[in-house]
Amino acid sequence: NRGGYLLSHAASEWLTNEYVLAVCKILLESRAFCKEELDVLLKKLLRQTAPQDRAQVRKLILSEQHYYVPLRHGKKLLSAIWELSQHMTAQHTIRISYCRQDGTERVHEVNPVAIMFSEYYFYLIAYLVDGRKEFPTIFRIDRIVRFEATGATFRVTHSGKFSDGEFRKRIQFMYAGELRRVTFDYSGASVEAVLDRLPTAKIVSEDGGIYRITAEVYGNGIDMWLRSQGSVVKVVDQKK
Repeated sequence: NRGGYLLSHAASEWLTNEYVLAVCKILLESRAFCKEELDVLLKKLLRQTAPQDRAQVRKLILSEQHYYVPLRHGKKLLSAIWELSQHMTAQHTIRISYCRQDGTERVHEVNPVAIMFSEYYFYLIAYLVDGRKEFPTIFRIDRIVRFEATGATFRVTHSGKFSDGEFRKRIQFMYAGELRRVTFDYSGASVEAVLDRLPTAKIVSEDGGIYRITAEVYGNGIDMWLRSQGSVVKVVDQKK
C-alpha cells in the first residue's frame, strides 16, 4: 500500500527490559569506559528494548549514570580495542609504544593473542617477539600510546594455541608470570568465595572447618590476594 517494504521487529527479537537492565548495571559498575563512550553504549542498549520498556529501564539507571565516575585515564577505548582485535585475528605482529606506571615509554614488538577485561581495565595479552619470556606479557590498553603493524605475521600451531579462557582461570589481578601451583589452608567464613575467586581451586581436604586448597595460577597476583586474606589463609606450598 505504501509502495515499499516495512521492516517489522517481532517482540521476541527485542532485548527484554531485564536483559538490558542487567547489562547496563554491569557496564556502570565496571567503570571501563569514559563518560562519553558509556553514554553512547547505554543509549544504544536502551534502543534494543521494546519501546514500552525503555522509559522504565532508563529510570532505573538514571541516577547511576548521572553520578558515574570514570577512571582517571579518561581515554576512549572502543576503537583501540577493535583495531587490536583485528590485528590479533589476522595474526599480525605489532609494534606498540607503552607508557609504564612511572611515565617512561617503551617500544615492544609483540604477537597479540587475546584481549581481556579485568578489575576496571582492558588488557592486551601478547607474546614478546624477541622470545625472552615463555609466558605472555600483559599490557593495559589505556597505556598503549600508539601501535602499528610491522608487516610481519605469526602463526600459532593448534597444539600451542593460546586459550584466553584457560588463561583467565589462572590469572589474578592481571599479573603475568610462570605457571605455578599454590597450596594453602583456609579457615575463613566462606570457602565458596575462595572457589569463586580462584576458578582452578580444588578442595583437597577439610578438618575442623579448615580447608586445604590447591590452585594453578600464573604470576604473582595470587600473592596479593593471599596476603589480603590475613590470618584466615596460611600458605603450605608453592611449586612451579
